[in-house]
Order: sequence, then structure tokens, then C-alpha cells
Amino acid sequence: MLRGDWPAVGSSRLSNMAAPSGGVNCEEFAEFQELLKVMRTIDDRIVHELNTTVPTASFAGKIDASQTCKQLYESLTAAHASRDRVIKNCIAQTSAVVKNLREEREKNLDDLTLLKQLRKEQTKLKWMQSELNVEEVVNDRSWKVFNERCRIHFKPPKNE
Repeated sequence: MLRGDWPAVGSSRLSNMAAPSGGVNCEEFAEFQELLKVMRTIDDRIVHELNTTVPTASFAGKIDASQTCKQLYESLTAAHASRDRVIKNCIAQTSAVVKNLREEREKNLDDLTLLKQLRKEQTKLKWMQSELNVEEVVNDRSWKVFNERCRIHFKPPKNE
């Protein structure tokens, strides 16, 4: 998805930012990061989205803020769940590669190419694991902004 293909802010297509359209490439960390960047668009634009769709007190009668906040809540929830799945799926795939390389390395202790490949995959795995921490910060920031603007208009379900 290219920058020009992103849904317009305020668009009802915000939820489309939640999931990638194709498969996820976990082999190349740069592609993995780029995918997460695209998938985090909703979080990056939440302040603007709320400013343009949730009315201030003087415009409260013109827009149904509860419906807008509900839709944004659903979009955020879907986006966060989708990114969490992508990150954890890539961590699992890369962990399996590291495990296999370790087993091969134990059989071939003199193979330096295998050692380099193992180190490369271990580094990639650590970077992917660190994305879980980034994700936590991004999500916390989005929910904080969401709650500041939507708490009087929409109450999320208790089970979440």
C-alpha cells in the first residue's frame, strides 16, 4: 500500500488500515517495519481524526459524536489486534528459523556461514520482539487521546 492509497482522514475506511492486504514478509525486517508503519497510520492520525470528527461543545448538535467515537473505537481495536497478530506471527516464524539454525550449528560447529546466518536471525528476532514494546507505547498513546475526547460520548464494552 502506497502513501497515496491510504484512506482519507475522516473516512469510514479507517478500519482498512488495520490489516495488510497481502501476506506478511517476515524475512526482511525493513519490509516488516514498513508494514507496521502503514498499519500504524490510524494511531498516527488519531488526534487529527478526533479534532475533525468529534465536535466541541459549540458544535455538539451537528454531529453524532457517540457513533463517531464508537466507529473509531472499533477501528482502533481492530488495528491493534491486527498489528499484534502480525508481530507475534513474525516472532514465531523467526524463532523457528533461529531454532533450526541452532540445531544445524550444533552439528556443524566449524561452519562460519551458518554462524553468521544464526547471528543475523537472532538480531532480527530481537528487533521484532522490541516492536512489541513500541506497539505498547503506540497503543497507550492512542487510547489516552481517544479517552480524553470520547469518554463523554462513548463507553467501551466492559469486557475489553
